[in-house]
Amino acid sequence: MENRVTGSMVYYYFVCKRKLWYFIHEISMESENEDVLLGKLLDESSFRRDDKHINIDDVINIDFIKEHRELYEVKKSRAIEEAGIWQVKYYLYYLKQRGVDGLKARIDYPLIKKNLTVELIQEDEEQLKEIIREILLLKQEEHPPHFQAARICNKCAYHDLCFI
Repeated sequence: MENRVTGSMVYYYFVCKRKLWYFIHEISMESENEDVLLGKLLDESSFRRDDKHINIDDVINIDFIKEHRELYEVKKSRAIEEAGIWQVKYYLYYLKQRGVDGLKARIDYPLIKKNLTVELIQEDEEQLKEIIREILLLKQEEHPPHFQAARICNKCAYHDLCFI
């Protein structure tokens, strides 16, 4: 199986390992989910003047990059902020591995008019190597991880699949 790890995979790693397994195995439930559709609408209406969705190697998809070597990620809310932070750190790590160093990142939350600066430090790089290893191991699993209910389950696109 392919060893490609995407930014979405890193994001889902922090949200739910079961959701990550479904995503890796191309089981998609997100096309009709209201929260996903709201996020797409927010993405389309935020920062309209900037070039958006910079896809690099079909691995990372940066919302946009502004001057001063700063990449931006737009999120709907801070509900699963840790996942967004690590997704952006992965973008920085991925680019650094390809010789693009010295970037900063910012996560913007337009609905609450907040933003967060994200930097990549050496400890993050070590943790990302472990996260990548665990994602690649999960790709090889024949069945999804055991279901564990969490607060976020009620808004998840995979809710019905997990609760059957």
